[in-house]
Amino acid sequence: MQLMMFLLRRLIRLVLSLLVVSALTFGLLSLAPGSFAGIQAAGAGSTGLASGRSVDLTSQVQQRFGEDLPVWQQYKNWLGPALHGDFGYSYKYPESTVGELIVAKLPTSLALALIAVVLALMIAIPMGILAAARRNSPWDHGSMFVLTAATAFPTYLAGILLVLIFSSWLHWLPTGGWSGPRYAILPIIALTIAPAGVMARYVRSSVLEVLREEYVVAAFAKGGSRRIVMRRHVLRNALMPLVTVVGPLLTGLVVGTIFIETIFGVPGIGGLFTEAAQVRDMPLLMGTTLVFALMLMLVNLLVDLSYAVIDPRTRTGLGLSTEPAERTSGPAAVEAMMEEVKP
Repeated sequence: MQLMMFLLRRLIRLVLSLLVVSALTFGLLSLAPGSFAGIQAAGAGSTGLASGRSVDLTSQVQQRFGEDLPVWQQYKNWLGPALHGDFGYSYKYPESTVGELIVAKLPTSLALALIAVVLALMIAIPMGILAAARRNSPWDHGSMFVLTAATAFPTYLAGILLVLIFSSWLHWLPTGGWSGPRYAILPIIALTIAPAGVMARYVRSSVLEVLREEYVVAAFAKGGSRRIVMRRHVLRNALMPLVTVVGPLLTGLVVGTIFIETIFGVPGIGGLFTEAAQVRDMPLLMGTTLVFALMLMLVNLLVDLSYAVIDPRTRTGLGLSTEPAERTSGPAAVEAMMEEVKP
């Protein structure tokens, strides 16, 4: 019951947030010179689409977003169908609805982002743990220098350098396109570099912080096996902050594919957003913006739920439990842990 109430509260908050995002986005687009109907008509004529579907679309846009209508009325005309999942037809692609375009392009961007996050985790977790375990060693200083540089490396610059090295100089991989697995290698590497650096630094800091906790120090002092203490207690508590980082990073990677998809010619939602922005395709801009916002909110919800699964102490703070949080330090916690670490 508590879980259902928690989900209900978060879903209500999510819906209200999406309404605010949609209103702000619509208002900002309305401030730009020109009207939505005029832009659509001009775009249709310049691309040779001023017949068939485009003529009907121009008439519909004029009725819903004409210059004689106030902005609030235009937003209301857009919001009604949008609440039922109808974002209208794209100005640039008048033969397809916004929903159809997003459904066709989103899986590509999600696949790139998911693979990049998994690869970044595979790199960051062992490197962060080794750096913390060998604190102030050459490995620690060297790896942290490389990871810090990777964190500060812009994704678009990484993509350009990868093309220069592996495509232009070495001729190992294609410069762009989307015709097979080989075409995904450079985009995935470009998306992985910065998140791997961020997560590895979080892992190192978290492991060092947990190693300084009283119960961990006491466990080592009483003869607890280093392997068991690290696996059962240090790593579990140290990796918790990583859950908070992974969620926004995943969403950020989906949004960040705007640059990578443009550089490598990947047919994803990032490239779709770029095309919509170039021609001020209002329905497509509204649809892609709301998809990005929805993904961020859903990821934050999943992060909160995963926290409750990983660490029961957070359930009270999230409203999922009324029981007091258990102590994680002090004599009682040390004795309880020592029972677990005994060989």
